[in-house]
Amino acid sequence: MIFIYTDKITARLKYICHFIFGEQLGMEFSISDDLPFCSQHKGPLLNYSTQQISNEDFVVRPHGLLSETNIRQQETTVFNTNGYKAFFIIDNSAIDFDILSASFYLLSRYEEYLPNEKDMYGRFAHDQSIAYKNEFLHLPLVNIWIDDFARLLQKKFPELSFKRPLFKYLPTYDIDMAWSYQHKGLIRNIGGFFSSPSTERIKVLLGLEKDPFDCYEFLDQLHQQYDFYPVYFYLLAEHTGVYDKNISPYHASMKLFIKKSSEKYMAGIHPSWKSNEDVSILKKEKNLLEDMIQQRIYTSRQHYIKFSMPQTFERLIEAGIKKDYSMGYGSINGFRASVASSFRWYNLEKETETSLRLFPFCFMDANAHYEQHQDTDTSYNEMVHYYQTCKKANGLFITIFHNYILGTEKRFKGWRMLYEKFIAQVQQ
Repeated sequence: MIFIYTDKITARLKYICHFIFGEQLGMEFSISDDLPFCSQHKGPLLNYSTQQISNEDFVVRPHGLLSETNIRQQETTVFNTNGYKAFFIIDNSAIDFDILSASFYLLSRYEEYLPNEKDMYGRFAHDQSIAYKNEFLHLPLVNIWIDDFARLLQKKFPELSFKRPLFKYLPTYDIDMAWSYQHKGLIRNIGGFFSSPSTERIKVLLGLEKDPFDCYEFLDQLHQQYDFYPVYFYLLAEHTGVYDKNISPYHASMKLFIKKSSEKYMAGIHPSWKSNEDVSILKKEKNLLEDMIQQRIYTSRQHYIKFSMPQTFERLIEAGIKKDYSMGYGSINGFRASVASSFRWYNLEKETETSLRLFPFCFMDANAHYEQHQDTDTSYNEMVHYYQTCKKANGLFITIFHNYILGTEKRFKGWRMLYEKFIAQVQQ
């Protein structure tokens, strides 16, 4: 048990203390603004204030962010300390920076509420982020900070004990286009043939070859062999478009495929591009999936990783979503929120912790292939880096793969072998 003294108890402070002390350190804590009471406290005491209490407390001077209720440009000069990078430097403290404010800044995605340039898809551009600009996008910096913070706390208070989370690997899949040729209908296949003539298309439609996007038996064998329980996210747009190219959610084969898959693995909705600004479309797609599998759906991941703060997450909550797996970039691999742990979404505009839990990913095949232009050997090494980094941090390692990249199309040659090799590596 640790007491935390502060001049002012705020929603921001309670939120980040719950994440750090409750979820990451697994310990009881109590926050108080009663100075006389805390002055008499005999046990471990974290002094998060400008007050001088005693020589026995652990002092972290507040930067000020957690006592504010507005959103404004912050001074985030990054410096090196204790072998890692940090910001919100402070003086006369047991630690060189305000870990509570800095962690809150990253987890709340504070910078995404500020004026910023969007990328070609209207998303927050990764090169605008503090993590990218200061070269720590590849690290779960918040977890690293908390590890060092725990070491310092235990050095000051040897009686403290922590219950840290265990490392976990969770494979996830986005099913944007379940099949390349099958079940698309006559018109789409004729149009596809004339735009890109292919004997492969004819052979697949005649039943002479397997559809190149069909990797589902391959994945089933991997999951059974290594005892994995992944999450599948299904794109169910009613009308196709530039970004929504899925098989019709009303096609009998699509319904059957999803129903059978959901009997083995967790299913989530992959909200269409068109649903991003219309909650009624989101709700309809979610209802379609629920009707297919006869289960309630509480899980989602945004198509193209397109979301904006706070509107997208507010719509997800309105639609009944409780877990979202979109926290990452659709343009580069890395830790968007600088953390390898799930966390509750804090709505900065409303200054409240919400019911929506965010599950960050740090590696997506499409980023490595299309955006970073990596070959499979480089991508494999990148995956191993994120695996080892998350494991060292006792974090949650989430990958995204697409069925079409793990299929048999020639342009993705080597990816299936890469994935199989990596899954075997994880089990060692």
